[in-house]
Amino acid sequence: MPVLRRPRRRLLAATLLLALLPLSACAAGGDGAGAGGRDRGPGAATATRSQEGHAPPRAVPGPPAAPASIPGLGPATRAAIPHDSRQALVVQGHGRDVNTGTATLYERRPGTGWTAVSEPWPAHNGVRGWTDHHVQDDLRSPIGVFGLTDAGGLLPDPGAKLPYDQNADFTATGSGSLGEPLEGSFDYVVAINYNRVSGTTPLDLTRPLGEERGGGIWIHVDHDGPTQGCVSLGRAHMRELLRWLDPAHKPVVVMGDVQSLGL
Repeated sequence: MPVLRRPRRRLLAATLLLALLPLSACAAGGDGAGAGGRDRGPGAATATRSQEGHAPPRAVPGPPAAPASIPGLGPATRAAIPHDSRQALVVQGHGRDVNTGTATLYERRPGTGWTAVSEPWPAHNGVRGWTDHHVQDDLRSPIGVFGLTDAGGLLPDPGAKLPYDQNADFTATGSGSLGEPLEGSFDYVVAINYNRVSGTTPLDLTRPLGEERGGGIWIHVDHDGPTQGCVSLGRAHMRELLRWLDPAHKPVVVMGDVQSLGL
C-alpha cells in the first residue's frame, strides 16, 4: 500500500503547481507593472496621447505693447503734439518759477513710439520761470507745444536742414540778468513758433497775437544765465540740434515746467 500512495502525492503537487501558474501571470500583466516591469501611470497615458497625434497646448501670445510715450508728459500735453510730428525737443523746467531745466531730443518711430536720441542737456529759460499766458517783458517762457520751422544765426550754417538765415542782425550785445555778457548768444538760433509767422526768418517782427503778447522767442546759445523768455542750450548742443531738426519730420518743441507738462 505505501508504494501505491507515492504517485498520488506527486500528482497532487503537480496539480497545485499548475493551478498557481495563472495567478502569477495575471499579477504580472495587471494594473501596475507589465512584462517589462514599467509602471503605466498618468505620465504614460500622456505620452500615449501625444504619440497618437494630440499636440500639447500652445501658449497664447498677449496683445502687442503700446507705442512708448515721452516720459513726464500728461494726456493734455501729449494730445497737443501733432500726430504727424516725428521729432520733439522736450524742455522740462525744474519748477514753475525756476529758470533752469533740461532738454532732450526724441524721435517717434513706427510701431515703437517715442524714443530718446540724446542725453538730457542743461538748459536755461526765462528769469522768472514759466507761464501759460506770456506777455511782453514778463521775463517768463511760454508753456506749450510749438513748431520749429526756421533757423538762422550770426555764424555760417553748420549743416541745418531747416531754412537758415545767416545775418549780421543776429549780433548780441549787452549783458544778462547776472551781469554775464550776451555776446555770441545768437550765433545759432532756432525760432520757436510762438506769436510769429512760420516760414520766415527768425528776425521777422510780425506778431499775429499782437505786440502785447511778446515774441522773438528763440532757442539760442547759452550765455551762462537765464533768458528774457527764450530757451538756451550749450553751443555744441545748438549745433547738434540744428543738424538734427528735419522739416520732413514736422519737428516741435514741448516746453514748460515739469508740473505743467505732466497735465
